[in-house]
Amino acid sequence: MLTRRILLLAASAVAVSGSLRAAAVTVRLYKSPECGCCEGYADYLRQRGFMVTVEPTSQLAEISRKAGIPADLQGCHTAFIGDYVVDGHVPVEAIDKLLAEHPAIKGITLPGMPAGSPGMAGEKTEKFTIYAIGPDGKSSVFMTL
Repeated sequence: MLTRRILLLAASAVAVSGSLRAAAVTVRLYKSPECGCCEGYADYLRQRGFMVTVEPTSQLAEISRKAGIPADLQGCHTAFIGDYVVDGHVPVEAIDKLLAEHPAIKGITLPGMPAGSPGMAGEKTEKFTIYAIGPDGKSSVFMTL
């Protein structure tokens, strides 16, 4: 029987971990050895309950290309979460949507290094457009935040 106390404890656990989903989700994040903002993004994911392993590499563009991310849509780093690639400083709301909806795509990307995005310094000055990369390599807008 659910009691008010159990519901409050569950809600508190969700608030602390970010969500129930994130507690068991692992992330392998590839980044340039010199890049500090990528470490900031890894910390951002960890604070939301993801288990992140960071892999420094000098082959980042090749990893993104092999994962299906077009050169003009590549971000600062490339992460693999479940069956998906997540390229760049993608906000967790987009990752949550990706994992909840399980679309038939290769992954999502936030190109470049937008100021104010997770892990990046500065203030957000415009909406972020997150792109989906389809199985055919074509992109479409996944969401804006």
